[in-house]
Amino acid sequence: LQDQVKEQGLWALFLDEDLGGPGFGQLKLGLLNEILGRYGSAPQIFGAGAPDTGNMEMLAAYGTDEQKERWLTPMLNQELWSAYSMTEPQGGSDPNLFRTHAVKDGDEWVINGEKWFTSAGRVADLLFVMCTNGMFVVPRATPGVEIMPEPRNHNHIIYNDVRVPADHLLGPEDGAKVLAQRRLGGGRIHHAMRTISQCKLAFDMMCERALSRESHGKIIGDHQMVQEKIADSYASIRMLRLYVLETAWKIDNTSTQETRTDIAAVKYTMAKVLREVSFNALHILGSLGTTNLTPLQNMYATAPTMGIADGVDEVHKATVARNVLKGYRPHEGFWPTEYLPAKRAAARERFEPLFAEDPELRDMADAYAAYLAKKG
Repeated sequence: LQDQVKEQGLWALFLDEDLGGPGFGQLKLGLLNEILGRYGSAPQIFGAGAPDTGNMEMLAAYGTDEQKERWLTPMLNQELWSAYSMTEPQGGSDPNLFRTHAVKDGDEWVINGEKWFTSAGRVADLLFVMCTNGMFVVPRATPGVEIMPEPRNHNHIIYNDVRVPADHLLGPEDGAKVLAQRRLGGGRIHHAMRTISQCKLAFDMMCERALSRESHGKIIGDHQMVQEKIADSYASIRMLRLYVLETAWKIDNTSTQETRTDIAAVKYTMAKVLREVSFNALHILGSLGTTNLTPLQNMYATAPTMGIADGVDEVHKATVARNVLKGYRPHEGFWPTEYLPAKRAAARERFEPLFAEDPELRDMADAYAAYLAKKG
């Protein structure tokens, strides 16, 4: 299947043309992800599985030619796998709380710190480690890398005097936050794209069930409370889809940085819609929806992750509010701009020259003012 994908020029389709990919752009990628996101194995088949995608984007954008040859090419060929080691036990959404630090020692960097929730850390060949003073590529087998033995795929990793060569610094020194924003911005919109397909899958199951089950002498789709869930889910999915595609179009025509407000809004909106739609579908499927015999139980159980991964909803909402408010300014004086008595007085002053020329027009204005005063 991967060979067929490559033959059709669809491999690593998340990379822009100038970074070595097919250059589809985010809008086309969004349409493709509506299909790929429906199937768990599809991203890997298309060479677009997380967390490798974001790490490859960082390498493609900030890596040296030697780093790209050493790591990016094997990752594109799926000869190497990677993990993103960012979150720490004492801080996830606030990188200012991170403590993992690298110290230059001759021609090496020595890394010490602790990371939490490093997805795929146990099986990755490469760990992209965010330090307070830079982003580093650390082979998992490097002495000093200790992965805690938890039975899950989001790993707790201790970095104890981990030494890597100087050329394992990715991008500029002290540039970790810039690289992280580049990585996470793309990841957030891609999450939203795939979430649409998950919502559609849940919606399809919901509607099919509504037409297949009966209660009280009629199909459950004829019950108004079921219809409400279907209608609300339909509208939410449609609005999310259009917003995601609009945001993708904006990225294509500007940049990820300039579209930051919409990316943040899309991120928390898609988490909300996924929670609502997956719950509605699970509820309509009844007892079957609570089992692992359909995708719904897992979808609903993991939906809260979308409100946490790549930044919690609260952080994104704060980002949106701050950026939106930059486009406004406080009103002058005590009254808001749309305070009607002030607007009427300003209009009266503006049209006073016309009233002077046309007494009848003045009489009409006076009559209307008297009507408003009487009306209160």
